Amino acid sequence: MQPITIIGSGMAGYTLAREFRKLDKTTPLLIITTDDGGFYSKPMLSNAFAQNKQAAQLVSQTAAQMAEQINASILQFTTVNQIDSANKIINTSVGDFEYHKLVIAVGAQPIRLPIAGNAAGKVMSVNNVTDYAKLRDSIATTGAPARITILGAGLIGCEFADDLAGAGHIITVLDPNALPLAALAPKQISLALKNALESRGVNFKLGTTASSIDDASTGDGQIQVSLANGDVFTTDIVLSAVGLRADLRLAQAAGLETDRGILVDTTGQTSIKDIYALGDCAQYTNPEDGSRPVLPYIAPIMTAARAIARSLTGEITQIDLKPAPVIVKTPSCPIALVAPAPQLAALGRWEHTQNGAVNISRFYDADDAMKGFAVAPQDAKLRASLLAEILAPRSMAA
Repeated sequence: MQPITIIGSGMAGYTLAREFRKLDKTTPLLIITTDDGGFYSKPMLSNAFAQNKQAAQLVSQTAAQMAEQINASILQFTTVNQIDSANKIINTSVGDFEYHKLVIAVGAQPIRLPIAGNAAGKVMSVNNVTDYAKLRDSIATTGAPARITILGAGLIGCEFADDLAGAGHIITVLDPNALPLAALAPKQISLALKNALESRGVNFKLGTTASSIDDASTGDGQIQVSLANGDVFTTDIVLSAVGLRADLRLAQAAGLETDRGILVDTTGQTSIKDIYALGDCAQYTNPEDGSRPVLPYIAPIMTAARAIARSLTGEITQIDLKPAPVIVKTPSCPIALVAPAPQLAALGRWEHTQNGAVNISRFYDADDAMKGFAVAPQDAKLRASLLAEILAPRSMAA
C-alpha cells in the first residue's frame, strides 16, 4: 500500500499525523520536511525570550521520537521539487516517492518589505526555531540591553515587543497604523494594549514606516533607521513582523487552485483529488457562508486536522469552522478576540463596555447579531462567556 504522505513537519503536519494515527494504526505514513523534523510549538517563538529559553529548549521531541510515536517514516532535510498528481509521485532531493493521498502543510513565509538602504538585508524575521536561534545569537553579540526595532505592530509584533521588553531589551515598534493590532482589534482594546506596552517601556512610532535601513556611520555594527516622516534613529537589530504569506510554490507548480492560500473545499481537499492542504498555507471554505478565509491560528489547525484525518480514512468529514478566540500572548495586556469576517467588518459596529480594568468590545453585524468580540485583560471564564454569546444563535438555529 502506498503511504499517506505529509509535506511539512510543523504543527499542522504533526497534528494531522497524530490525529490520523488515532484512527488508523497501520497505513504507512510518510512525512517529508526540509529541516530536522523536531517538534516544537511555533507560538512559543514569540514568548520565549523573557523566559530565557534557548532554541534547543523549545524542541520537545526529535524527529526520531516523533517517528516512533506516530509510527511514521520521516525524511529530514529533504526538498520537494515537484508533485506529479497524475501519477501520484513526489519528486524530492533524495528521489521519487509514490503516495496514496497527499497533504500539503508547508506553512507560510515572512513577508519581506521592499525597504531601501545598504543594511536592508540585515532585517531579521522569526518564522521557525532556527530563526529564533539566530535572533538570540544576534542579541547576544550586542550586549545587554539590546536596542531592537520591530517592524509591524500586529499580533506577532506586539507579542515580540512584550516578550523582548520583558527580557530587558529596549524596544521600538513601527507601524503605519495609528494603533497596534489595528487589523484585528477595536480602538479601545488597541489603546489598552498600547498603554500596557508603553508602561513596560516599549516605544511606538506609529503612522509611519521605515523608508531606509542603513549601516550607521559609526562603523560599530549599529543600524540607522530612516522613517517616512523624517525621523532618524539608530538601533542594534531590526526584526520584521509585518506578517506571513502562504507558501504556494509547490501548489502552483502542481496546478492546484490558489488565491491567498491553497484553495480547499469544506473537507480540506484541494482542486485535485486526493491532495489536501491545511495550516498557514491553506485557504478554507466556510460551509455556512461560502467565505474563503485564511486562518493562521492554532484552533483552526486542530479542527482541520481532525476532519482531514477522518477524510483520509475514507470517512469524508467537513471542517467545522466555528468561531474560536485568538489569544494574543502579551502578558502586559492579555487579549482574546474573535475578529469579524472582513465582509462583515465594514457593515457592522463595535460596542464597548468597561468593568473596572476589563475592557470588552462586542461586534454586531447589520442584523444586530453578535459576530465578534475582543477582551483585555482576558481570562478563560470571560473568554468562554463571550464565545457563548456568539454561538448561542447557532445553537438555537441548529
